[in-house]
Amino acid sequence: MREVRPGREVHDGPRDTRPVTIEESGGPTADQVDAVMLAARVLVGVTASSVAAVEDRITLPQLRVLVMISSRGPLNLAAVAAGLGVHPSNISRACERLVAAGLLDRTDNPADRRNLVLELTAEGRTLVAQVDRQRRDAIARILDGMPRQRRASLVPALRAFADAAGETAPDAWQLGWTTA
Repeated sequence: MREVRPGREVHDGPRDTRPVTIEESGGPTADQVDAVMLAARVLVGVTASSVAAVEDRITLPQLRVLVMISSRGPLNLAAVAAGLGVHPSNISRACERLVAAGLLDRTDNPADRRNLVLELTAEGRTLVAQVDRQRRDAIARILDGMPRQRRASLVPALRAFADAAGETAPDAWQLGWTTA
C-alpha cells in the first residue's frame, strides 16, 4: 500500500510511473489540510492559554499526570509512566511534587502493599476542572462567532476527524496530553 502525503507526488507501483498527487488519489485536498492546520493553530492557542492560567502552580508535565489520573481513575506509578511513555523515576519525582502541592494523594494499594495508588485530591480535581472549563469557555466563544448552520455541520465533521485519529472518548482532549 502506498503512502500519500499532501504536496508530494507518489507513484502507484512499478506499472504506473505517472506521479499522482494526493488530490488525484482521492485523499484530502490541500485546502482541507490547510483548514485543519488553521483550526489546529486556534486549538493550540486555546490549550496554551488554559495551561498558562495554571503555570504558576504546576508544570505542563505535572498537568499531564493530573489529567491522566483524572481521566483514567486511580493509578500506580508504573501505569502513569507507561501511559505517558516516560521512565518511572521521572514520574516518581513529578508525583512527589504534586503530593507536596496537595494536588495528588498517594496511598498504599490494599491489594498489594508494594504498590502505591495515585489519586487526585479535591484540590487536584478542581485544578483539572478549571483547565477544562477554561478550554470549553474559549471554544464556546469561538463557536458563538460562527453561523448556527455552520456549527451544526461542524459536529459530524469533527467527530469523524477524531474517530479517524482514534480519539473517540468523551474527554478526548485529555487523552492527547498523555502522549510523550
